[in-house]
Amino acid sequence: MDADVTDSAGTPADPDHPAGETPQGRSQEEPGATDSKDEPGSGSAAPPGEATDADASQDSGDEDDGGDEDKADADAPQDKDKDKGQAKPSGGGEEPSAGAGPVGTGVHTWADHPKDGSASRRKRPWLRWAALGASFLVLVSAGAGWWLYKKLDGNITTDTSAAAELKVYEKERPTPVAMDAQNILLIGSDSRSGDNKKYGRDDGGSQRSDTTILLHLAADRKSATAVSIPRDLMVEVPKCRTGDDKETREQFTQFNSAFELGGTACTIRTVERLTGIRIDHHMVVDFNGFKDMVDAVDGVQICLKEPIDDKDARLELPAGRQTLNGEEALGYVRARKTLGDGSDTERMERQQRFLGALVNKMQSNGVLLNPTRLYPVLDAATKSLTTDSGLDSLRDLYDLVRSMRDVPTDQVQFLTVPRQPYRQNTNRDELVEPDASELFKQLREDKPVAVVPADELKEKEKAQDEKPDDAGSDSESPTPTPTYSGSSAADDLCEQ
Repeated sequence: MDADVTDSAGTPADPDHPAGETPQGRSQEEPGATDSKDEPGSGSAAPPGEATDADASQDSGDEDDGGDEDKADADAPQDKDKDKGQAKPSGGGEEPSAGAGPVGTGVHTWADHPKDGSASRRKRPWLRWAALGASFLVLVSAGAGWWLYKKLDGNITTDTSAAAELKVYEKERPTPVAMDAQNILLIGSDSRSGDNKKYGRDDGGSQRSDTTILLHLAADRKSATAVSIPRDLMVEVPKCRTGDDKETREQFTQFNSAFELGGTACTIRTVERLTGIRIDHHMVVDFNGFKDMVDAVDGVQICLKEPIDDKDARLELPAGRQTLNGEEALGYVRARKTLGDGSDTERMERQQRFLGALVNKMQSNGVLLNPTRLYPVLDAATKSLTTDSGLDSLRDLYDLVRSMRDVPTDQVQFLTVPRQPYRQNTNRDELVEPDASELFKQLREDKPVAVVPADELKEKEKAQDEKPDDAGSDSESPTPTPTYSGSSAADDLCEQ
């Protein structure tokens, strides 16, 4: 009898048996077969082709449910829970191609739910398109970012000749004292060649250092001090190599001759001999670089007590508060003869105040923290920038800018080396001692300095001179911070 049951059952999901003709499944027959052995008279399995009462009952149920396959699928788990342990009537009307397991076992797979599987397959193309779109955007963004990075990086010109010459004279150079501090020499090129020829006569493309600033960044990056060195300051210029590989003689002459004679390396060595400060890096920026940076921050605001009409500086401005664009700003910091007393010293002070306003504009408008606004500034700066190999990449410049972005504007200070008219030629300058040596020592050892407006400093010095000798000894109080005439980036140009 067991053999008959096995033969009639066939494979539960056999596709060779069409719906309505499938024999009873094994799981449906075996309970009945067991009963026939244990309980005589209970009946035996019907021969193939003959329907039992159970078959008739199931056929009736199949006719009721056969038109709703979804309902059958949904009811299957409930039948298992309701009739657990009991034999269920054979589902003769079920379609084996549905892939269901033997009835009564309660086993269901994803194949039991073709409708759900179809829905999943319909959703997958959308997911794939979304993933492809996201991947494309990532690739485009990465590609654009890489292109911008390479563009800015490629704008910078590396000054390899200066490094080579400095290496030759390494034994003469000062030894660094404060290792984490940074001393950067900023040189404003006064070349009149190329795009700069409209600003004056071109002497065969020769360069002159119109502006030279020693920028000292404190080791803790809580202050930055920019010291201007007058171009007419009388100094000792060491032997330097010229562009045609000749060597100049050591001479006592005005400071900006060093750049014209031996370029950047000669200027660096002259500053190091003058101050005893080791120069870590240098940057050379021409007129167009400064002009484009001002335009990149949408101009800088100043106040003029009197109107300006300077043909040499190509500048004509009314009095009052106004915002200068790049071209106007360049004329303002270069103007000399028609502003103030016409001295180079006063022009340097005006340059310092304007640079302070530029720094303040960049920090107050969030330029340094906003990549969208920072890019034009970096693009303008790098296009006209020549620097040593330690600052010739965008990453190096970014690290430098990032280290300075948290410096309070009132601690970004500008001053000029203590100077006075040269005794043998009043059109030249000389250092005021011991004030100058004290300033250089403070910077060399990374110690603080303070700056105040010139009139305030004069009042302070006058009060000090009038102080009685027995008013107290300075040794009884902490050493005061040396104070010099200058300004900070926090100062308002309209209050000057």
